[in-house]
Amino acid sequence: MSENKKLNMEELGRINPEEFRSAEKTPLLLVLDSVRSMNNVGSVFRSADAFRLEGILLCGITPRPPHREIQKTALGATETVRWSHIENALAAVTQLKNEGYVIICAEQVANSKLLSKAEFSSDHKYAIILGNEVDGVDQALIEIADYCIEIPQSGTKHSLNISVAAGIIAWEVYRQVIH
Repeated sequence: MSENKKLNMEELGRINPEEFRSAEKTPLLLVLDSVRSMNNVGSVFRSADAFRLEGILLCGITPRPPHREIQKTALGATETVRWSHIENALAAVTQLKNEGYVIICAEQVANSKLLSKAEFSSDHKYAIILGNEVDGVDQALIEIADYCIEIPQSGTKHSLNISVAAGIIAWEVYRQVIH
């Protein structure tokens, strides 16, 4: 038998949706503010499921499940990941701050911290804000955030697709907190 044999779901040790809902979560809430693409939203759901995140908060014009275009990339993760919608992102993030979340924007600003230098622990709950695909995170959210992070890049483009950035950030929090 080949050492590179593809594993089935049972061999991968995956949990079922009921186990997922009751399992301990990575203390990370992703806040999507006016993300336009349904494919991006679905992909963020899938990453949130993969790293067993606390949930997703959809704000502004961000599309919401159920929708066929979201499901295309979410592959059922909208059924496992807890999510809610609040129209006003500033009000939602202010409430999260009052609830003790560390508020972090994923945005390139003058004093942003490289993701590789950010420290996450199970002693805190985190809300990471990802903004619109064109305009980024709203300035009012940047101003109330505890700090901003950015993912180091060395190519010709100055940003990553929001779903890719969300996956990278979720992995880093998961890696530091759970592993």
